[in-house]
Amino acid sequence: MMTVRLQVVIAAAILVVLATLVNMIRRKSLELKYALPWMLVMAVLFVFACAPQLLNVVSQFLGIYAPVNMIFFLGFCFSLLIIFSLTVALSRLSNSVRTLDQIVALNEKRLEELEQKLEKERKKQETEE
Repeated sequence: MMTVRLQVVIAAAILVVLATLVNMIRRKSLELKYALPWMLVMAVLFVFACAPQLLNVVSQFLGIYAPVNMIFFLGFCFSLLIIFSLTVALSRLSNSVRTLDQIVALNEKRLEELEQKLEKERKKQETEE
């Protein structure tokens, strides 16, 4: 069983983390789409910190022997969710970088061709004069 002091400490820590997340979003150092899962977890943890009896009820409902095991299981599931979402984001960024790299290469080739054409035009004008 959690003491009231521990509940207050956990709730205060969660509120500090939430305030930090909101501040990072406000300063645009963290995108909202990456912060939302963390905010959701913090909200769930805050509910469990304020009402530890709810943790027992949920763990019994899910058929998990000990509430602590449920916390570890949920943490594992959350970690997998974060890893998957970051892998998807990384894959999208990789595709974007590849596309941009190809566009830059095509533009450089085009620029080179235009410079050569311009140089030929200059030489032609010089010979005519």
